[in-house]
Amino acid sequence: MLKIRNIIKKIQKLFLLKLGNNKKVIKYWQKKGAKIGENCTIYGNVNFGSEPFLIEIGNNVKITSNVNFITHDGGVHTIRNKYLEHDADLFGKIKVGNNVFIGYNVLILPGVTIGDNTILGAGSVVTKDVRNNAVYAGIPAKFICTIDEYYKKNKPYLEYTKKMESEEKKDYLENKYKLKVK
Repeated sequence: MLKIRNIIKKIQKLFLLKLGNNKKVIKYWQKKGAKIGENCTIYGNVNFGSEPFLIEIGNNVKITSNVNFITHDGGVHTIRNKYLEHDADLFGKIKVGNNVFIGYNVLILPGVTIGDNTILGAGSVVTKDVRNNAVYAGIPAKFICTIDEYYKKNKPYLEYTKKMESEEKKDYLENKYKLKVK
């Protein structure tokens, strides 16, 4: 009976991490050793890897779904097999600054530091440090523009809908785009 209860608890944790209840997801990763700042949002299905204690997240960070933090280099497997005297691993800490947005399906590799006030575009592979006040995207992630340039470029298109209830937002967008959403 105890074994069944443990299995059920593991399934519940996996389910929680997939769907995401933000506070519970954050508490789960903090218990595993990740350092996570204030006012952070972590959507479901974010993977902090096998060494979450090597990950430090600043304040006001939003991490969207399917983001993967990789804190070790699995390629060392080949070195261990080629040079039998080497029983080694290769690790790197990942540090994320304050006020950062990490887009859908981003992969962050070991040893990377992500600066303050940055945006990482969806699907990016972050292999090197990311400077402050910048937008990066691509495979590998490259500098796209500054945050100021990003703001100026998108300012005319901003929609102030964050404080709207879902029905009000739906009506607003249907009207603006002349849509009929069912």
